[in-house]
Amino acid sequence: MDVRMPRLNGIEATRRVAALTPKPPRVVLLTTFDLDEYVFDGLLAGASGFLLKHAPPEEILLAVRAAAAGDALVSPGPMRRLVEHFVRGRPRQSADQDRLTDREREVLVLMVRGLSNAAIARSLVIGETTAKTHVTRILTKLQLRDRAHAVIYGYETGLVRPGEGGAPGTWPSGTS
Repeated sequence: MDVRMPRLNGIEATRRVAALTPKPPRVVLLTTFDLDEYVFDGLLAGASGFLLKHAPPEEILLAVRAAAAGDALVSPGPMRRLVEHFVRGRPRQSADQDRLTDREREVLVLMVRGLSNAAIARSLVIGETTAKTHVTRILTKLQLRDRAHAVIYGYETGLVRPGEGGAPGTWPSGTS
């Protein structure tokens, strides 16, 4: 969905689409305008991805596939600024994490660092289906919409900080 459209902008349209059903269609926002407010507002409205229109076709296709799989993809520049924004602010304390098992907390950290279900499974020596089950339970317990929302949550609560054991080699192929 384009961010700037006549009559109804893409962010408001995304918000309305996200409110349609318990399992709304996934939306990837596209824009030529690299503005932080579009990224923040779009993700908060329910977008599963945010790309700049000059992104290569492969990246746009990757974002659509990631969204269809329940994952998210944000262009590197906007993602870096998104992370910096949450790191600069004080982490909010969250009692929500008390509802997670130790294993779910491990999976959440790896998910926030950008690992795919397959990479999480390899890292923790568990099956990919088990990793996916953990991800689903985490999203449900913490009432998070998707992986993009989990990343925001992870940085906002101070669960992870930039540069702490990132996941090398997970961009952009880490959504597999």
